[in-house]
Amino acid sequence: MADGTTPDASPAPGRGDGFVRRDEAMALKTKAMIGVAGLVLLFLGWLIAVAWLPRWWARRIGNQVDGSMTSGVLFGLVIGFVFTAVPLFVARFALKRDRRWKHRTIIVLGALLLAVPNLATLGIVVGNGNAAHAGERILDVDGPGFRGGSVFGAVFGFALPVLVWYAFGSRNRQRRKANELRAQADKSAN
Repeated sequence: MADGTTPDASPAPGRGDGFVRRDEAMALKTKAMIGVAGLVLLFLGWLIAVAWLPRWWARRIGNQVDGSMTSGVLFGLVIGFVFTAVPLFVARFALKRDRRWKHRTIIVLGALLLAVPNLATLGIVVGNGNAAHAGERILDVDGPGFRGGSVFGAVFGFALPVLVWYAFGSRNRQRRKANELRAQADKSAN
């Protein structure tokens, strides 16, 4: 190196092909272990969601509504609307073309997390486990009108983003068409 030559690019002693293969095997084993741990956590989360969440959610709603049909309907409308519209608006960001798959996945998971109240209500309504049946009974007594209000709120919460996206898309199409017509008019004028 003192004579101006570059250092030798040969591998360090003890670092042959076998070392690289062992590193790749360890990385593969680590990824497999993380994947298995993720599946186990997902399964445990599902068990908790099925066995605990419907009953817990029905109690929270029952405490808020306190047996009033009017409160149940209004509370259901608000919960259904907000926790449908907001996740849809958030999920819309995942569709942007400049997003990477990691970012899209995180955004969609965030949108699903925001939709948990509606998903919990849906789990009570369509679930067939003991917790879902207990949740139905709790909502029948302490939260009347909540399920119906939640359905109508969810329908309105779905319709609003669709109408907004349609309006913006229609406006953009009209702008493009107007720009094309101006360009054609400029061409014919020259």
